[in-house]
Amino acid sequence: MDKESKARIKYKKYCSHCGKEVTNADIIKGYEYEKGKYVVMTDEDLEKIKTKKDKTIHIIQFARMAEVNMIYYEKDYYAVPDTGAEKAYELLRQALLSQKKVAIAKTVMGTNEKLLVLYPTREGIIVKTLFYYDEIAAMPKTVPKMKLDENELNMAKMLIENMTKPFVAEEYQDEYQARLREAIMKKIQGQDIVAVDTAASSNVIDLMEALKKSLELSEKKDQRSQKRLTGTA
Repeated sequence: MDKESKARIKYKKYCSHCGKEVTNADIIKGYEYEKGKYVVMTDEDLEKIKTKKDKTIHIIQFARMAEVNMIYYEKDYYAVPDTGAEKAYELLRQALLSQKKVAIAKTVMGTNEKLLVLYPTREGIIVKTLFYYDEIAAMPKTVPKMKLDENELNMAKMLIENMTKPFVAEEYQDEYQARLREAIMKKIQGQDIVAVDTAASSNVIDLMEALKKSLELSEKKDQRSQKRLTGTA
């Protein structure tokens, strides 16, 4: 919104030559081959240069799941078989899942050739689009490999072991959004928003102290759970 009038801010598409506002129906695709000179490419032109292979997902190779670095994953889509292709779909899904492998494939989306991973799950196949190698930025800072104390490493392993359980996505909600909605309702009702955390922030973390506290909380939680079980037995 505008700071003074509180009116909503809107973004308009307009012609840089005549200044008139345009809609999506007025916009066409073009390529600037010289400064200020464009060649128009219609949807029909773009469709003509697509081969049959471009219009389908074609598999190039197979690879182990662990060999595809997670940093390359971009977006996920559900893969659904066409009518009559259900058996081939299920055959591919089960074969990949049993060998813990994925299919590396390609297709054209819009005006870009996309590198894909066909990732098998128990329910179906997920199509994951990938960034190309040259699209991945280098790590901005090299993290040094520090020499670790055995006690510290054992404590970290113990924490991980104590907090390991099956991942259930339904157990997690966006808690910040819930607080945001509550804050909005308070503002509507003319109430003040009270800070939920007034502690000073710090970027420096004492890992050992954090691990000790986490272990203590984990152990206390386990003890409470055991007491509840004993009380209901």
